[in-house]
Amino acid sequence: MWNHKAWVGRFLPQSLPAGERLRAYAGWCNAVEGNTTFYATPARKTVTAWAEQTDPGFRFVVKLPKTVTHERRLAGVETEMRAFLDAVEPLGDRAVLWTQLPGSFGPAEVDALARFLRRLPAGLRRAVEVRHPSFFTDERATSLLEGALSSVDAEWVPFDTEVLFRSPPTSEAEQEAWERKPRLPRRTRALSDHPVVRYLGRDSAEETVEGWQPWTEVVAGWLREGRSPTVFLHTPGNDDAPALARRFHDEVRALVPGLDALPEPEPVEPATLF
Repeated sequence: MWNHKAWVGRFLPQSLPAGERLRAYAGWCNAVEGNTTFYATPARKTVTAWAEQTDPGFRFVVKLPKTVTHERRLAGVETEMRAFLDAVEPLGDRAVLWTQLPGSFGPAEVDALARFLRRLPAGLRRAVEVRHPSFFTDERATSLLEGALSSVDAEWVPFDTEVLFRSPPTSEAEQEAWERKPRLPRRTRALSDHPVVRYLGRDSAEETVEGWQPWTEVVAGWLREGRSPTVFLHTPGNDDAPALARRFHDEVRALVPGLDALPEPEPVEPATLF
């Protein structure tokens, strides 16, 4: 994500090589979603470079490979998981293993999920995102999943798309998000000391900010309880995501004054004609 083209020249210096942009991104935000790991396990030396470009407190929420979650559905994945865990090992305890499951992965497969989570190395944080509607609408399914996650101190990752689906799309990016993103009820219950939230707004900054207002109170409450949440702010195109993330952080910090400020971004040189 830190190589997003729309950020170069706005949030990231144009002169920085692509391999060094994470360092600049880390001046805006103190966590990142590792979506690329869903498509291919990175080389260990690549992950080592990620670790070297970021401070010890920077968090990496890395998505497990689709071979593991979507194709094999968590079964018979020992070889793939050994390779993945070896690759991300340089991140140490800064890594959160993000298991994003397909919408067809339902309550009948919770036992398989529980077995998989129990086999992950101790000390690595676990976070699970489910998209099957039953987990959100059926109390027995909700309780079953919560029990499986709580037994291994894993977090349930909510993906809040309510504001996106509140009214019809007004752009190509919003239309694409309408077609691809899940439409599920908002969930604000944390299971662990390290909640992870994913929020998707709209092209309009005003609508995006209005839609996240319930989360500022929820996150502030978690902080007061001594939890350490990680929140990711998205829009359909993500062009303004770093600035919006900092705005969200500022709103939470106004409710919890003891919350540390985000780092100061490095200056971005103005564009030139030549």
